Amino acid sequence: MTADVYWLSGSPFAWCVLLLLEIKKADYNPILLSESDGDTKTSEFLALAPRRRTPVLRDGDMVLWESVAILAYLDQKFPEPPLFGRNPEETGHIWRVILECVCYLEAFSEAIVDGVFDRRVNMSEAQFREAAAKVHAEFQNFENQLSEHDWLAGDTISAADLVVYPFTEIFLRACAREPAASLDLGFLPLDKHHPAIAAWHERIRAIEGYDKTYPPHWREAA
Repeated sequence: MTADVYWLSGSPFAWCVLLLLEIKKADYNPILLSESDGDTKTSEFLALAPRRRTPVLRDGDMVLWESVAILAYLDQKFPEPPLFGRNPEETGHIWRVILECVCYLEAFSEAIVDGVFDRRVNMSEAQFREAAAKVHAEFQNFENQLSEHDWLAGDTISAADLVVYPFTEIFLRACAREPAASLDLGFLPLDKHHPAIAAWHERIRAIEGYDKTYPPHWREAA
């Protein structure tokens, strides 16, 4: 049975799940939802996702939400290639990077993303720069790791890369738009400020099937 994946364009949480499915070469049915059309407020979706958030995986009788939980489930169901490690050491490093992203990068970068894309948020220049300084520290941490290895948790791609990558892409997209763009927060061009991260981005984009996961509304806005 082919699993259904309910997702929103541009959601970093959904993007990492789609990337994993492409790497695993698993059959799946992507169901693109629209918040503006009210798709996440229907009774049908609420029956699947009590929190009304994506992604949601429906695999037969198994219904699961929360992106990292979905990644872990799919990694067990499709064991090759293993994306949560082949031994305790690899697994520990992978989870460390995932949790660093969840606890730090996600929260710090979200402030700038919301300041750019959410019209309800009115951030001052000082607030932008304060948030940017915190993201810089996280980017430098990743830059250091990627200067030594091709991937965030070692020499092979893992769930850590899939979790972190979408947040960096969305954050950089925000940095290129006003009001962040005119502040020159020191992230763009990426290959100038963080060359190892830029090279890692290119490795992610070279994944077979990557284009199928790319947020469709970003193409429309290009």
